[in-house]
Amino acid sequence: QVQLVESGGGLVQAGGSLRLSCAASGRTFSSYAMGWFRQAPGKEREFVAVISGRGGSTLYADSVKGRFTISRDNAKNTVYLQMNSLKPEDTAVYYCAARQGPPRGVSYEYNYWGQGTQVTVSS
Repeated sequence: QVQLVESGGGLVQAGGSLRLSCAASGRTFSSYAMGWFRQAPGKEREFVAVISGRGGSTLYADSVKGRFTISRDNAKNTVYLQMNSLKPEDTAVYYCAARQGPPRGVSYEYNYWGQGTQVTVSS
């Protein structure tokens, strides 16, 4: 069982930056690929980024490529999402998720989810 707790969301102006964190419980954190997803009001949950268990492989949605960076610190059981050059369309609740095995970009592949953190980007 893995429990995930996100933090770092907030209100920021367009062009600004935020760093989200997701702290995980458990002793086998490095065996989990960690993903970030987001859901805006009235829209389906969408993939943002994913990182492999040991951090050697990452994948990004086209909409965030070049602006967002996913990373992890396995010693701290934490995954991060650095978000730069934020746009109003990045406004959403951001969720971290965990799955054992290779990184994947689809939400149904993930077994564990955090409660989400709100990110609001004003224009």
